Amino acid sequence: MSGDSHVLPIRKGTTFSDEAVPDIDPTTTAGLLAERLQAWKHAVGYLEDYVEAVEKVHKAHSKEYEKVLKTISHPLKEGAHFDQGLGGVAGFLENMRVNTQAMINSNAETEKTLKGSVLPILERLHKEIKAKVKEVSHGVEKGAKDIEKARNTTQKHIELLGQHTAAFESTGARMTPTDDPYVIQRGVIHRLNKQVIEENNHRNDLINVQDSFKAFEAHVIETVQQAMDALNQVAGGQAEKTRALYTDMLGAAQRIPPDFEWKGFVTREGHRLVDPNDPPRSVEALVFPNQNHNSTKPLIEGSLERKSRNKLSWGTQSGYYVVTPSKFLHEFKDDDNLRYDPKPELSIYLPDAVIGAPSGEKFNIKGKDKSKSFSSKLAGSSELNFKAHSASEAQKWFDAIRTAAGATGSAYESQASSPSGTVSDTKPNLEKIDASAHKEQDTGITGGETVSSPTEISPTIAKKDTIKTESPADDKKATVA
Repeated sequence: MSGDSHVLPIRKGTTFSDEAVPDIDPTTTAGLLAERLQAWKHAVGYLEDYVEAVEKVHKAHSKEYEKVLKTISHPLKEGAHFDQGLGGVAGFLENMRVNTQAMINSNAETEKTLKGSVLPILERLHKEIKAKVKEVSHGVEKGAKDIEKARNTTQKHIELLGQHTAAFESTGARMTPTDDPYVIQRGVIHRLNKQVIEENNHRNDLINVQDSFKAFEAHVIETVQQAMDALNQVAGGQAEKTRALYTDMLGAAQRIPPDFEWKGFVTREGHRLVDPNDPPRSVEALVFPNQNHNSTKPLIEGSLERKSRNKLSWGTQSGYYVVTPSKFLHEFKDDDNLRYDPKPELSIYLPDAVIGAPSGEKFNIKGKDKSKSFSSKLAGSSELNFKAHSASEAQKWFDAIRTAAGATGSAYESQASSPSGTVSDTKPNLEKIDASAHKEQDTGITGGETVSSPTEISPTIAKKDTIKTESPADDKKATVA
């Protein structure tokens, strides 16, 4: 053989791309390896046919040797899997054809010995290959089905995200909490994680199968060599010419390195095999449609402490809160998208809520929970008291909530309340719009004074209305929103 070195091609046929749902068929590699085992099975089948024919030839002399030649005269099935040059299985079979042609006139006397010693070796090897075919075919079939199922689930949620991100623009961002693109996007990531786990498990199974092929094929070659050696011994009692021909066939088989065919196969078909050096997939590196759509980017998010809605409880509980462009304030257990499907435990539609300006690091919101959870059905509208990590953080949350609620004008700061919920006697000197011209606001931003809704004031009326300042004696007590 030539001493030229072979450069292995770059493997890319089954390497997963950065697409969330790749088009690669997960059964491609398994099918290729199963086909290769079929080629080995047929090669061993050729040898079995050959020895059986030799057995008959020892009974029927030269005419039966013509039948022996016919068993290996046809092109090898799946022959593309073998190196067509000298030194491999294809060259070995060609060597057998040439020597068998020379044995047509030789005498055969050892039919029973061949039947009892040589054929069982190849028959056992044939069964081993069939068992390996079943292992490869059925072992990865379940993994491929799991991948397909996970990909279909991911694709459905990506399409759902596309529908609701489109609806976000057309409906003016007014939608239910479950239709919030932010929530759906987190659901996509959750299902992508399940899909990637299935893909990586399937990939590891394929790598293990590939790694076992080298040793298995070496075993096949060694067993074939063992069978040929037995055949040589059985036929050794024949004429020197017949012995020489069998010895030549044995030499052709023994000259095949155990990994010769596998190396040649990798050289020719390496681009269709899984590269063990490729890194496994990760959710962080994946991209999918509308991943960075404006509707999926929160206005503000982080942890807050909230007083329990249970009147018998005096403590606070920490949660992860998000204000989305869809004008919802969502509460989650945490910011983990992978362990559990991230569904809001509380969802307040801010334009319908009454929002109290911050007092130090505390602020409050009164609104109806629209998350459709069990607790929301029991609670109805309730007042939620929040506590940020600092006064500046509370102000940031208030500004984001006010923006999401669509409120305009000045914000009034709520007065600090006592533990029992009463309001301090000190009354702020606040300005308000004449209530005789417009209804008082029942939703929006509130502080120590009830003000008219900014959304109900037209530019014409705003110019005509006069701003009145009430005396402390006429002020109402500040309400805790």
